[in-house]
Amino acid sequence: MSDPKLEIQMLHDRVMVQVAQGAGERRSSAGIVIPATAQMAKRLVWGEVYGVGNHVRQVKVGDRVLFNADDQLEVEVQGQTYLVMRERDLHAVASEPTEDGTGLYL
Repeated sequence: MSDPKLEIQMLHDRVMVQVAQGAGERRSSAGIVIPATAQMAKRLVWGEVYGVGNHVRQVKVGDRVLFNADDQLEVEVQGQTYLVMRERDLHAVASEPTEDGTGLYL
């Protein structure tokens, strides 16, 4: 785990994630502030993985992942709020850009 004070071992296929800062309030392309409480559609959010269980295969501690925060369980550890979910509830894992590019043309 990235925080040495956290000594939590997640079980099975569980992942513990902290929602990225700034995932709440956002701005439209016209500069209008949209509060976090505004409901337009289900919105996926980015977070950082702080713990993984033994059977998690695709992510590791420190990865940035995309998920639906609305359907997850919250837990508070040492004053910080984390979400606990199954690995299958994750939608994507962000990868670091490489200096030589990926070779893909998008």
